Amino acid sequence: MSKEKKEASGDEPKKSKKKLMIIVIAAVVLLGGGGGAFFMLKGGKAEAAPPPEKGVVVAIEEPLTINLTDGHYLKLGFALQMTADAGAEAIDTSEALNLAIDEYTGKTVAELSTEKGRDAAKATLLTKIEEAYKEEEKQMIMDIYYTSFVTQ
Repeated sequence: MSKEKKEASGDEPKKSKKKLMIIVIAAVVLLGGGGGAFFMLKGGKAEAAPPPEKGVVVAIEEPLTINLTDGHYLKLGFALQMTADAGAEAIDTSEALNLAIDEYTGKTVAELSTEKGRDAAKATLLTKIEEAYKEEEKQMIMDIYYTSFVTQ
């Protein structure tokens, strides 16, 4: 009989240890998931860095004539809005001109005749120009202003 009591009492601790382990693992998973969700949601509400201060505007004097599809062309003039970090020194705009030619060449008149199409092309061009003119991780250009935009 004493063996039966030992076996019976021996089974109980094993079952309670299994239950305890399941409860601990479930608690860790729930707390980990809750903590992860909290930090992900909190991260979305974090304050964004303030936009850079505006500096000088560098106008590109001569408008570009860019070939579009189907024998059409675009006459494009634009200016670069520099940041205050860029200073007041004159910059070489030849890379910006080259990027504009690459961006708009081969587009259709239909793409560029809508506000949505112009904005999409401008946003892509701005991203490329910002990357090209970034110095030591400082943003030097913050916007592009169309000074002329004529399709034919």
